[in-house]
Amino acid sequence: MREYSARELRDRIAGRETSSVEATEAVYERIEKRDSVIGAYISTDREAAMRKAADVDRRIAAGEQVGRLAGVPVALKDNMCTTWGATTCASRILENFHSPYNATVVKRLLAADAVIVGKTNMDEFAMGSSTENSGLKRTVNPWDTSRVPGGSSGGSAAAVAGRLCYAALGSDTGGSIRQPASFCGVVGLKPTYGRVSRYGLVAYGSSLDQIGPITRTVGDAALMMNVIAGHDPADSTSVDEAVAPVCDYLEKLDERIENLRVGIVPQLNCGADESVQEAIGAAIEVYKRAGAEVVEVGMPNSEYAIAAYYVIATAEASSNLARYDGVHYGHRSEKAQDYIEVYTKSRAEAFGKEVKRRIMLGTYALSSGYYDAYYLKALKVRNLIRRDFTEAFERCDCIMMPAAPTTAFGIGEKVDDPLTMYLSDVYTIAANLAGIPGISIPCGFDENNLPIGLQILGPTFTEDRLLRTAKMFESETDWRAKRPPTV
Repeated sequence: MREYSARELRDRIAGRETSSVEATEAVYERIEKRDSVIGAYISTDREAAMRKAADVDRRIAAGEQVGRLAGVPVALKDNMCTTWGATTCASRILENFHSPYNATVVKRLLAADAVIVGKTNMDEFAMGSSTENSGLKRTVNPWDTSRVPGGSSGGSAAAVAGRLCYAALGSDTGGSIRQPASFCGVVGLKPTYGRVSRYGLVAYGSSLDQIGPITRTVGDAALMMNVIAGHDPADSTSVDEAVAPVCDYLEKLDERIENLRVGIVPQLNCGADESVQEAIGAAIEVYKRAGAEVVEVGMPNSEYAIAAYYVIATAEASSNLARYDGVHYGHRSEKAQDYIEVYTKSRAEAFGKEVKRRIMLGTYALSSGYYDAYYLKALKVRNLIRRDFTEAFERCDCIMMPAAPTTAFGIGEKVDDPLTMYLSDVYTIAANLAGIPGISIPCGFDENNLPIGLQILGPTFTEDRLLRTAKMFESETDWRAKRPPTV
């Protein structure tokens, strides 16, 4: 039986070749059958989803206008606020938190008539690279259930790879869309900072966080961007469209880019596993055969990206997570005897080990006497990394490198070694520091039949060109036909 992309399903529903009710029922049947193993979802709302699907079918039958995602079942990472169900961030401290409002991206999905089937698992407060830091459940990789799906958007990537939805949203603070997309053999796009509203996204690192799509195909990523991209007055970091207009990302998607200049950074690629290096090299050869020119570019400050990121991100996390105090909302300790104990015991009981580690790191970096030595210096390094990209893009149209240095690693393999875990994001972090867009697309497999992701980075607000570049590769290969053996 042929599997349809989100675009194809939307068109079939619009043409009444199938119905949204049928598609949504099929997704829930797969969830019931497979998610007990994969563990992609924290929560689902079948009743509401079926109502939405039936409403879409009714309006199509009546000849009424419907949205760009009419009837397509999609999923949300559980750090995006919804007025239904809980918004947990996979943390015990928010296990019973019910948001009074919808995130802007949720409003836009609903306005586009998407059917939201559920909310996906993640590393607690998006802090992690494997989804093992979830305080609520475990998620595995559909390609090999003994391995991690990546993180922190591991639930969304596993849901898309496992055919438990047609597309999903994730958030990317240091690679949390692109790295799990690479591990799970799907497409993951981190837009330019400010291109997609963060209103209603539970904050981790406010100057780094960005929402983006995880999909089966590049075309589906473009479709999702057509729905979620654009200025939002409720988000002060959202970029005005008069400054950076939003285009139709599907309009020229299939047009090849002539005279494409592909930048490579030799000193970065050599740090990846041999199988990853070979797959990236083979992918670049595909572009060369398509007429692209390959040029070497320098990123002299990239070696400092990990250090700068884990100062800036943890400092912002320390500030953002101070609100979870057992008083305003969230978990409240029953063992507390006074106000101070309410604060200390509630946080001690409900935050996971990695969240506590990052709060302490950030608080230390911001403390008196250390602010200039750590946080201020990290901001200066961030500017140098941003300048590296600006200079590199004067010589090339995009930069290609691995999305991750390895394929999916074993569950428990790195959980007790935080530094090794942090290095899983070595190729993705710099894009967040610079605020530029990046995409991961499947480009091969290692000797264990585990997916490898090619990461493509572009200048700010060039998502349309980035998607076209990715589509060029997808059109020349058959990675879309591959599917996890456990599905």
